[in-house]
Amino acid sequence: MHFRLALSLLPLTAHAINIISSNDDGWAEINIRTLYDSLTAAGHSVVISAPAENKSGTGSDDATPSNLTEACEFDSCPSGSPAYGYNASQPRWNYVNSYPVTSIKYGIDTLSEKFFSGSPALAVSGPNVGANLGLAVFFSGTAGAATYAAEAGIPAIAFSGSTGSQTAWDVSVPNYSTVYAELSTKLTDALIASGTPYLPDDIWLNVNFGAVSDSSCTSADDFKFVLSRIFTAIPLISGDDVETCDNDKRLPTETKVVDSDGCYASVSVGVASDKLDANATMQGVVLEKLSGLLTCLD
Repeated sequence: MHFRLALSLLPLTAHAINIISSNDDGWAEINIRTLYDSLTAAGHSVVISAPAENKSGTGSDDATPSNLTEACEFDSCPSGSPAYGYNASQPRWNYVNSYPVTSIKYGIDTLSEKFFSGSPALAVSGPNVGANLGLAVFFSGTAGAATYAAEAGIPAIAFSGSTGSQTAWDVSVPNYSTVYAELSTKLTDALIASGTPYLPDDIWLNVNFGAVSDSSCTSADDFKFVLSRIFTAIPLISGDDVETCDNDKRLPTETKVVDSDGCYASVSVGVASDKLDANATMQGVVLEKLSGLLTCLD
């Protein structure tokens, strides 16, 4: 098996950076709060700017925020609250009563200036409750937030996990949420350690984690990251992918990776402006940057 990667080359630490965080499941869903804790524990400066309500499936919709006419999700803010708000004890946890794109836009344009005195170095979205594979990226608010950031010039990653359901921030953290947060931080740190620019212009990463259960894939250490493509290649139309395992010029789809036996996470390289797969050159840039993390699909 040929693959120019070695896990031993992965740096143990990464430089601390400023990160804006969003999702489409809502600011009070447990996955985004768990990721905040994980990234913060890794030394990064993180600000959440996410929808006040669950806005799954809203893609790249964008609309002017409005005052709340009912309580935020999980009663995380009362009815009548303003269009923009934050947690009283943690001002870095912010909601926007609108779509994921609107939320991350506010994070980039307004909150980043307040907390970072400038633009964020990276944008992360998710981890989404449920996978975002193939055609789902066109409808996913998680993907919509990430692609908006990438088009705005901020390197962006969308994270999604196969396991889980809508869960409030104020319960015991499910193991899947911890695993997905640790995996997201691991990939984020690897990308940061690769140096700037973290990603080429208009490029985003769509990352999907396989299922976590009580008996298998119970730890982040169980997972392997595999470079993939979002959509099935079309013969005579889709160009070759970057060469990876066994000199193969066709990457596996992210669906194939996530559905394979074992514990896998797919890493697809997309073009933000159309949400389609990037070409082999851009895939190659990511392959090189994440060379200490990626492996082959068994």
